[in-house]
Amino acid sequence: MLPFRLKLCLFIAIIVFFVIIIVLLKFRRLTLKYTLLWMFTGLCLLVLVMFPGIILRIAAIGGFQSSMNALYIILIAFLMMLTIMLTSIVSKQTERIRYLAQQNALLEERLRTVEHKLEEIPDDKESNSDQTKGTQYV
Repeated sequence: MLPFRLKLCLFIAIIVFFVIIIVLLKFRRLTLKYTLLWMFTGLCLLVLVMFPGIILRIAAIGGFQSSMNALYIILIAFLMMLTIMLTSIVSKQTERIRYLAQQNALLEERLRTVEHKLEEIPDDKESNSDQTKGTQYV
């Protein structure tokens, strides 16, 4: 079991973790989707701190000699899953950025074409005003 002081320090660290996540969400530094992911992570850590026997049971079921070995394996697996998930999100965003850049380039080309065609058309207002300048009404 965890000593009381260690349990208290871990509990305070998790509360600070939750506060940081909420502040990041408040100032829109973190989207709701990622906030939920980190809140779930904090909740899992809180459960493990409050009930350290869970790690002992996982170690016994997994055949680990030490609960610390089980904890390291769990943390490494979690970090790998998190890395894969964030890499997937970055890949999707990269594709969206590439698509938007292509669409932007096509729109700029269309705009240049329209501007070029407009430059070729004589301005009707100028030609009408030139004709009316010479004419005076009596």
